[in-house]
Amino acid sequence: MATSTSSDAATSPITSTPKGISASENAATSQNTAGSQRVAGPRKAAGGEPGTGAGQGAGGPRRAGDERGAAGERSQRVSAAAVETKVRPGLPRRQVYAVAGCYFVASFAALGLPPYLTEILPELGDRAARWAGLLYIVPTIFGAIGAPLWGRLADRFGRKRLLLRAQLGLAAAFLLAGWADSLGTFAAALVLQGVLGGTFAASNGYLGAALEGGALSRALTVMQGSARAALVFAPIVVGALTPWLSPHRQYALLAVLPLAAALMLAALPEPPRLESATRPPGAEVEATAVDAAAAEPSGRAPAASLRTLYALEFAFVFSTVISFPYLISLIKERIPGTGPLVSGVLFALPHMCYLVAAMAVHGLFRTRPRLGIALGFGCIALGLAGHGVADSLTAFIAVRLVLGAGLTMGLVCLSVMAADCAKGRAPGGLFGSIEFFSKAGAVAAGLAAAAGNDVFGPAAPLLIGTAMALVTVLATVTPALLSRLPRTRRSPRCPR
Repeated sequence: MATSTSSDAATSPITSTPKGISASENAATSQNTAGSQRVAGPRKAAGGEPGTGAGQGAGGPRRAGDERGAAGERSQRVSAAAVETKVRPGLPRRQVYAVAGCYFVASFAALGLPPYLTEILPELGDRAARWAGLLYIVPTIFGAIGAPLWGRLADRFGRKRLLLRAQLGLAAAFLLAGWADSLGTFAAALVLQGVLGGTFAASNGYLGAALEGGALSRALTVMQGSARAALVFAPIVVGALTPWLSPHRQYALLAVLPLAAALMLAALPEPPRLESATRPPGAEVEATAVDAAAAEPSGRAPAASLRTLYALEFAFVFSTVISFPYLISLIKERIPGTGPLVSGVLFALPHMCYLVAAMAVHGLFRTRPRLGIALGFGCIALGLAGHGVADSLTAFIAVRLVLGAGLTMGLVCLSVMAADCAKGRAPGGLFGSIEFFSKAGAVAAGLAAAAGNDVFGPAAPLLIGTAMALVTVLATVTPALLSRLPRTRRSPRCPR
């Protein structure tokens, strides 16, 4: 490692470097011996290290070694300025589960009350609930707009502060929505919910500041589990409270939950801050090829991987969310007489699959997320297509389980890819951008579902989602297949 290398370099004579090695080549080697380069510069200024005779012979090969060390140090400064290193990576497991639990508590109103907009809006003057579809996606739209900004602010001012801000902002928006007495005020409250919320991205940014690699991907998998659990249980709790308190007024009541989450988060420590090594004023930077290579952060996933992650996040959310809005009406059309309890269980079945199998899937696909992504989208396409022909309770259970398998593999492998892309990057900005593409996919899915349902009926959104999933499978698998095809060597004598 770097520590042992630096100690070896400090005790070995600098003249042991072969004369044939240029300063640029030595600069490339110096990336792996950062500690020795920090020693080499001061050694020249001070006249050598006591006890080694390094200061003797001002004009000999010893000076050439110092020049090589100085060149390597300049290269290392460029690299250090570009890379963010975690000071003390790691969080106790109980803190990871505490952050996930706070998100679960705070998201109850955000996930449990929107399905009841058709009952809330008549109380506010919209008797036909014509604005329900638009208001359903208002928090998502403004959440997508605000997520990247809040992520960058978290990187600058602290992840814990911005996570507390998100919880308090959510509580304020819920209070305003619960006491709104007009449609305009209620819509403004939903806008504030989107702008001031963003608890999921803020929680992921908090975890990403302290965890790396497999530990971070496991924590993100736990976070997705808290989101699935809230999506399953929140509508049930809201429905159980409805005989005593209308869903409209439950907004004000459930505002207590993000406040409680903020109090719990206040007891957690600020995650280790990311420190960037900066160049001292006046430091020289040589515009060489080696310096340019050193400026590329070590271990960071390439930008192409990040763009792939964004595209997969959008496609995954689109192809899964598009089946949500009209599933209940499709079940009632195919299985007449189905009660609300059975419909609710069928709706929640894929999310229950995630809660049961997520950690096992994480262990299986931790080192091969692309395979899991391809299989996940394949199961999603198969499950959605099966909804189009299912006409019995048994058939619906089967296709929902297939969809649940795809949902689980997709979410877990996206978490693994996000953890890989987080290496060397500021986590707030990264997870804010991921949240943007996720919410953009949800908005596009809602609009496509509404348009398809109006023209072709409740089965149309499922067919659209199937097409999106199949296209994603082809886009994921085709490059891997092409890379394995045998390539014929072109003879240099053949005309081009």
